[in-house]
Amino acid sequence: MTPIASRFFRLISRTRLPRLDGEMRLAGLSKPVEIRRDEWGVPHIHAENLPDLFFSQGFVHAQDRLWQMEFNRRLVAGRLAEILGPVVVDVDRWVRILTMRRVAEYEVNLLSPEVAGYLQAYANGVNVCMSRQRLPIEFSLLRHRPEPWTIADSISWIKMMSWSLSVNWEAELTRSLLVARLGPELAAELEPLHLQRWPYVLPPDVDYSRIGLAALEIARKARPFMGPSPYDGLGSNNWVLSGERTQSGKPILANDMHLQLTAPGIWYENHLVGDGVDITGVTIPGIPGVVSGHNGRVAWGYTNGFPDVQDLFVEHIRRSDDGQVQVEYNDAWEDARVIHETIAIKGEEPVVEEVIITRHGPIINSLAEDLTSEEPLALRWTSLEPDTMIQAIFQVMKASSCDEFHEALCEWTAPVQHIVYADVEGNIGYTFTGKIPIRAKSSGRLPVPGWTDEFEWLGYIPHDYLPHMMNPDQGYIATANNRLVRPDYPINIELEPISGDRAQRIGEMILDTGLRSGQEKINVDYIKQMQFDLASPSARVILRYLVQLPLDYSVHKPETDLHTALKLLKAWDGTLSADSPAAAIYQVFLHIFVPLVLKDKLDPTEGKPKASKINPKSTSLTDRYMGKGPTPVLAEVGLFSERWLPWLTQVLSNPDSHWFDLGKGEARDDVILLGLRATLDYLYAEFGKDMQQWSWGKLHQCTFRHPLSASPIMAELFNRGPYPTGGDSTTIWATGTGFDDLQTTLMSAKPIIGPPYRMIVDLGDLRNSMSMLVPGQSGNPASPYYDNQIEAWYKARYHPMLYFWQDVEKNTRHKIKLYP
Repeated sequence: MTPIASRFFRLISRTRLPRLDGEMRLAGLSKPVEIRRDEWGVPHIHAENLPDLFFSQGFVHAQDRLWQMEFNRRLVAGRLAEILGPVVVDVDRWVRILTMRRVAEYEVNLLSPEVAGYLQAYANGVNVCMSRQRLPIEFSLLRHRPEPWTIADSISWIKMMSWSLSVNWEAELTRSLLVARLGPELAAELEPLHLQRWPYVLPPDVDYSRIGLAALEIARKARPFMGPSPYDGLGSNNWVLSGERTQSGKPILANDMHLQLTAPGIWYENHLVGDGVDITGVTIPGIPGVVSGHNGRVAWGYTNGFPDVQDLFVEHIRRSDDGQVQVEYNDAWEDARVIHETIAIKGEEPVVEEVIITRHGPIINSLAEDLTSEEPLALRWTSLEPDTMIQAIFQVMKASSCDEFHEALCEWTAPVQHIVYADVEGNIGYTFTGKIPIRAKSSGRLPVPGWTDEFEWLGYIPHDYLPHMMNPDQGYIATANNRLVRPDYPINIELEPISGDRAQRIGEMILDTGLRSGQEKINVDYIKQMQFDLASPSARVILRYLVQLPLDYSVHKPETDLHTALKLLKAWDGTLSADSPAAAIYQVFLHIFVPLVLKDKLDPTEGKPKASKINPKSTSLTDRYMGKGPTPVLAEVGLFSERWLPWLTQVLSNPDSHWFDLGKGEARDDVILLGLRATLDYLYAEFGKDMQQWSWGKLHQCTFRHPLSASPIMAELFNRGPYPTGGDSTTIWATGTGFDDLQTTLMSAKPIIGPPYRMIVDLGDLRNSMSMLVPGQSGNPASPYYDNQIEAWYKARYHPMLYFWQDVEKNTRHKIKLYP
């Protein structure tokens, strides 16, 4: 794009900026409302009643994020092709098959009148904003006008959030491929369950006998049929310290939730005041209420539970003589439900997608290239069963103590979460909450027969029987998507948890006073240091095997460079800072070494997997094991993305492991040497011979991407970045990578997942609470609030979470009064 065109675009975008000052009269309000925005663009809304409060929240969400809201609701409804054309038809097909929008529309009828009223008020605020301000520039570029916002639009986005946080169906597919290729014993070796150095969420002193088990007799009887679950993926961090560990004598809570790094971001900060509600924190545009934050009495934060709430059922399907689709079940044939979804396509004729729904759920074989039509797979997923999840968001907002907060979570169904919380009285608590199935005869790790009732779900674990605790003796609670409970826990809770490195490092930083110069008690400044920590426990372990490598194998020239590289590694402490040459060597080595060991075993040149249910086409099994998802849009990065790291740390401890034999009797050090040489070759080609000029940040660069950035012109206008970035999925400052740019065997180092929102709440002094949100509050690239927090995000500069109204008034940048 030429400079003139770029300036013209910015000029046009400025004409779409919302009105933030003055007065407006809006149909739908019953009383006046005041909205003040601080210097970070955060709106503080003061209303006299809750309907007006949520109306105004819908209004400000639409002011700043209307295009994002429109894109998201069309994504979950399978209606993107109407505005973007044939390029996204497959996305629409997949989403229509999942039926999330249909379930959301049904759930509208299940809401209480009170909550339905709040949601309608929110929708009214969005719609008034649509009618009173110029639409964002994306609407003009696509020549599109939005339809009115509805309650179902809000509910459906919760479904999509749940999908993105619970796609363990993909893990079942990859596991099936591994078993077919290697057999069950070797496949199990690739999924070590729990490293000894990793902590559990529940500490050892929790008394399991206090958890009522009578209602879970069925689950206990089923346990012999269920194996333990593995871990994987990338998630979030939260921890809460009791007053015994803080300088103020009151709890401090920290939360950073790791999701895609986009422009605009997923989250939106908001402060809501009115009729007994006074709550501040992070919200989701399109959904009323506050997700994570505090209400002056209680603070809370989330990490994903990585629950196994999805099962794949292999179905026997036929068509009767009259064309009816039928499914076999217990030696009989029953009719399936068939829906014909018409997908409109901009500039082309519509297409019709046949969706077949069995008693277990939709047939998903069209979802991924690895599935064939000969063995239909039905997806059973808790979020496709109608519930009233959205009501839980309003319940937790009203809690005034930790006990009340735990009880308020009883309607929380999905996504399943680890939630830590604290109150001003000094209590701290933890609840694992959500809808977890009780399985009759399955671990949920592999697809099961759908033609018999032997593998059905028998119900769900009741809320009060899920793990929870209050005020543990250790004085803190920390979760980082790590394993929930020890193997002797009496209830079988199937999860797909991931690496315990972040949880391990959080515990180290809390317990090791040497990391804070001997200071016994912890303050907010140290919590900030923790959230930006880049030390990798796994790197420290793996590094030991690299630096002890004997170099008398060879005397030819490359070994001189190898000595230099090993000197850098020996001087390195495992901190993955963006400017570190050693971190670059380590990371490239990981992503070369693991495929080097596994490629011939997982992807031999001859032979195919024995399983008939799964038929890999274009994606290698090694890539799938390394984390490539089965679909490019809905699950680009699979839940296997970290399976290989705990496997690697274990296998390196055995120098003669069979995994190292590449066909000539190689042992560990032989293969490490091959991997290091290939690593140096790769980095030479990328950055030249001077190792001091190498850095992890040159490979690991973050770009905040807009949904339309597939177009180079749109990317130039809307994207921000790239920015050199440290860390990986094992560091507290977590940054996950993706497969959007495969370079031979090296996984793309571009971060696509990270902490778009960080929050610290000091229950001893709420004025000392702080947060940051990237790239900014606004979705308009011409707004000063579009990308104003990126630099602060990299430099650990938080802004205060303004809460007391006198502080809001002192820090007001914009003020608008809304009248009926």
